[in-house]
Amino acid sequence: MTFDRLDLVSKLYQPSGWPRILEAATGTRSSGPLVVDLDPTTFCDLACPECISGKLLNQGRFTPERLAELAGELVEMKVRGVVLIGGGEPLAHRGTRQVLRVLGEAGIAIGVVTNGTLIRQNLAELAAYASWVRVSVDAGTSETYRLFRPDRKGRSVFDKVIGNMRLLAEAKRGALGYSFLVMTRQEPDGTVVTNHHEVLQAAELAHDIGCDYFETKAMFDDGHHVIQVADEILTSVDDQLDKAAVLAGDGFEIVNSSTLTSLRNRVGPVQEKDYHRCRVAELRTLVTPSGVYVCSYHRGNAGARIGDAVTESLPEIWRTSDRGIVDPTRDCRFHCARHRSNLELEEIGIGTTAGTLAAPEPGTDYDPFL
Repeated sequence: MTFDRLDLVSKLYQPSGWPRILEAATGTRSSGPLVVDLDPTTFCDLACPECISGKLLNQGRFTPERLAELAGELVEMKVRGVVLIGGGEPLAHRGTRQVLRVLGEAGIAIGVVTNGTLIRQNLAELAAYASWVRVSVDAGTSETYRLFRPDRKGRSVFDKVIGNMRLLAEAKRGALGYSFLVMTRQEPDGTVVTNHHEVLQAAELAHDIGCDYFETKAMFDDGHHVIQVADEILTSVDDQLDKAAVLAGDGFEIVNSSTLTSLRNRVGPVQEKDYHRCRVAELRTLVTPSGVYVCSYHRGNAGARIGDAVTESLPEIWRTSDRGIVDPTRDCRFHCARHRSNLELEEIGIGTTAGTLAAPEPGTDYDPFL
């Protein structure tokens, strides 16, 4: 099989994770997740009006001691990749630097999703240990940034974030990404504000900073359904991305997310699923101060909570929890980036049972973030 770094299905066929892939594919409880999303804190220093986690912010954090223990437990569980994310801003926790060191020195791949305001304070660890850092910018100018990503006093910290990204671009070993969420908002007075007109400008800035990729994404609503946009906005975004394509090459990529592709294909906000168990839930999980959840789409959903990482060890939670408490047919009618992975795991299970499936060739690992 030919691997594509952007294809989550292909990532299932990497040899180091194959034993646990087979466990998930055949309906066996996996011996541990391959990837963990970890929210160190629910605190955030920005006040983005469209924040999908807005209702969950500023409600708790792990103590530095417990966060360090969690890092050790992830190493113990032989997790292959950890994404520091939120929830809140992961770099806002003073224990995150230690987590980066522990995981990095253990050889675990680390991804970081950040607003970029605190990169400077964590620069050494991010540069040394992060496999990738994706900065949510969502603008190409300071004024548009202020409209969509203001700080708690309503100010723009755009210049600070871009300056921090330049510092990391000079020092990094892993990849640096510039993320642009296409947003439109109607104000109480009827005025419509949008950022879609700055896609090209942001892509050019990402290239100038020294980023490895520029990614555009569509918005989700609170239920994780992709928000549909007007034809003229989608056309504008696509026209700008066509112009930005000349920037690609020499280590710089223009990346289209699956959510933007779904808008182009007019698939609508609902993604139907005909399977009752999420096999990917045996391979990925979400750990937050408020609980451990089946996946990041269900952050804060009590019906998808499988444990409490504040008081319980992760290995014990994994050993005793029921990852089948979520029924995708009923509970996951939103756009899920790993829907195709679930369909592929079902096919792998069928092939395994029939004895027709060959194991992947050794030595072809390339990206643990399936």
